[in-house]
Amino acid sequence: MKEYGWKSENTSLSVIDWQTKGAELICNNQHFEVFSSHYSIGCHAEGSLIPVNTVSLLEKTDIRDSIVLLYGEIASQQIAPKNFPFWNPEEHQHLISLLEQGHPKALICATERNAATAGGVYPFPLFEYGNFDIPSVYMKDTEGERLLQHAGESVTLISMAERIPETAYNVIGRLPGDDTTKRVVITAHVDTKPGIPGAIDNATGVTVLLLLAELLKDKHLKYPIELVFFNGEDYYGASGQVEYINQNSGHFDDILLNINIDGAGHKEGLSCFSSMELPEDLAAIVNKVVSDTAELVEGVPWYQGDHSVFLQQGCPAIAVSSQWLIENMECQELTHTPDDNLEIVNYERVAECATAIAEIIRNISR
Repeated sequence: MKEYGWKSENTSLSVIDWQTKGAELICNNQHFEVFSSHYSIGCHAEGSLIPVNTVSLLEKTDIRDSIVLLYGEIASQQIAPKNFPFWNPEEHQHLISLLEQGHPKALICATERNAATAGGVYPFPLFEYGNFDIPSVYMKDTEGERLLQHAGESVTLISMAERIPETAYNVIGRLPGDDTTKRVVITAHVDTKPGIPGAIDNATGVTVLLLLAELLKDKHLKYPIELVFFNGEDYYGASGQVEYINQNSGHFDDILLNINIDGAGHKEGLSCFSSMELPEDLAAIVNKVVSDTAELVEGVPWYQGDHSVFLQQGCPAIAVSSQWLIENMECQELTHTPDDNLEIVNYERVAECATAIAEIIRNISR
């Protein structure tokens, strides 16, 4: 960005890196396939297996010093992290509180598919955060049915997981404009899930920002532009987003528009621009660019991305993604899996997103 004349800065973030060498579950000389929950502490625990499938059952069950199998209804969707600032259902926090007060030795979570909260991965980690200190692993729901037959028996659980203190960064590039009372903020997140390539979630979004750094470098613009490379969208603490909110406290009224790129460039279908809370003049500009570009379609509003950070602060936003991904959000089996790799990327779609956003910026400047 500096080479293209942008003023850039890094903001350091105190975070937790994490790694695992695998997990093992043994009961009655039988082995069950389990995986260390992301950001969970490791363990070598032995205890009685207590199955729990509802919150009401958990409320009246003594789980102290046991190993708890969470399955069925109670494990149907990924649980929001403690103190998560953007999505924090009371029922999730109640579940966490019950588990912490119950003092089990460890948790085994048997999960189905739930693309809406966990992406395409199956099974998914029910708990995925570093401020919850009960060791946990996860397994397929079918494996949980097999384990359920051993309720009350002694099980041994080994999870070779480790938390590692680390420093990460937000990166922001700024290009000046004539009108300093407003700015346009264009965002994409640089992180992905542990061990996952993250091609469209979200390397393609980062690529669009880098292309925009070049496309807009010599333009005389009305409004200043910020390119924000967020770190933390796929991280339990959303550290980069929280830090950006703190840095911009009292200044979100300055933001004319947020454009967030997440999930762009899928090889199937066209690119999708979803407008949310846009005033009429901006909506007209966006609609014209989309209608004049054969490779773009207007998308329905969706909120599982960093544009929600801006919408919650009262800023209008555009979410740029792939039509295929938006249409299959509830059932896709791609994001947060090893299949999210470069083989599923259409590079022309990525470039088209960048040129369309640049055209929107140029029209706003007129």
